Amino acid sequence: MKQAEMRAVIDAELKHIPDFRGEHQGLLRAAYNMARMHSLGKRATTKQTVFDVLQDCIKVLKKTNLGARFYYDKDFFECNMHEATRHSL
Repeated sequence: MKQAEMRAVIDAELKHIPDFRGEHQGLLRAAYNMARMHSLGKRATTKQTVFDVLQDCIKVLKKTNLGARFYYDKDFFECNMHEATRHSL
């Protein structure tokens, strides 16, 4: 998948992680963007679902942001738990 295609996929997925005030939500969106780009890249060592990537990001962020709450479209991410990569928008 080309970089432009990966960005388009990620932009569509980021619509399911709300962008509203609060540093924690911005951290989640930034972490998801980077981690998902890596998971779609040629050098990815394992295939991860969108749910896997999101959960990994939340786990890491909670270690340094105790008590933070992160918001996302649960239906979208849990619906894609078994889909290794998401190529369609």
